[in-house]
Amino acid sequence: MKFFIALFFLALMISCNERKSQEGPRPKLVSKDSGLVSKETVNPYVVVDISPMDMSYLPVDYPKMSVKRPTPVARVIYSRPHKQGRKIFGGLLKYGEPWRLGANEATEIEFFIPVTIHNKSVPKGKYIMYCIPQRDQWTIVLNSNVHSWGLTFDTSKDLFNFSIPAEIKNQSIEYFSMVFQPTSTGADLVMAWDDVEARLPIKYSEK
Repeated sequence: MKFFIALFFLALMISCNERKSQEGPRPKLVSKDSGLVSKETVNPYVVVDISPMDMSYLPVDYPKMSVKRPTPVARVIYSRPHKQGRKIFGGLLKYGEPWRLGANEATEIEFFIPVTIHNKSVPKGKYIMYCIPQRDQWTIVLNSNVHSWGLTFDTSKDLFNFSIPAEIKNQSIEYFSMVFQPTSTGADLVMAWDDVEARLPIKYSEK
């Protein structure tokens, strides 16, 4: 009797192994993040954005000097797309078509004091910025429709526009970058990506 019971269990085990062999190995469950940056660990809490947010201040080191200067002049908040081997201007970004000056949410600039740009007085406050690039110049637009996404801005709320030269440089900037650089009359907001650089001159008075 014990012999027949042992034989039954042996036959059952062989049958199960044959079934697993026919079905093939079970697929492994892998956590996937569609927005993952190459070689970055998967984040189980939120999708990792390949165009991370950045923030630039005027003065550049304002967070460090905030004790001595309670209010900055300006701040720009934007997301930084990267080149990834693509042709940017005249390729990914079409000449004559609006561009959000970054990725994701519309780029936002805030002036904490009144400033002057191309002899136009710009009151303090928050604005979104976008750009209409051409081969040799950009049109920079300040718009009052803050907290908007991408290019879904309302052009009826355009407040200011400025034409600035766009210069081809001997460089290749992987991540789109915006930074303030001091000048004798204030600062330039430098915008650079791939081999193109554009500067928005901002004048202000220290009081």
